[in-house]
Amino acid sequence: MKLRKTRAPRKGYIQIIPMIDVMFFLLATFMLASLSMQNLDSLQVNLPKGQAEKLSAEKPITLTLTKDSEIYINKESVTLETLAVKLKPLLEDAQPKLIVSADSEAPQGIVVQAMLRARQAGVQQFLIAVRHK
Repeated sequence: MKLRKTRAPRKGYIQIIPMIDVMFFLLATFMLASLSMQNLDSLQVNLPKGQAEKLSAEKPITLTLTKDSEIYINKESVTLETLAVKLKPLLEDAQPKLIVSADSEAPQGIVVQAMLRARQAGVQQFLIAVRHK
């Protein structure tokens, strides 16, 4: 009678394909989460169409003008008279750049007046927010 030899136990190994799938899933999840955390501190307005370079500011200050001639600085409602007063303390902490996010149907006069008041507060550069075509 012939007995079979017992097999030697197999050594474990790591399968790399499922690990790659998990890593891609985590990468996509963190990318989407980081995009949703980006905040411009502006209200939703109907921006004019145009082409512009991407903004790379650390903490942007946003001047939002709606079609109803309402003015906001970082979601805080202001008037033309109080615009320079509210904007001056914000400019001390950051570079004197201001993102102007004006609705395409906002009156041109109120946009120009708001930009002039911002210039009086010390803004040196204006960045105009547009919607890409």
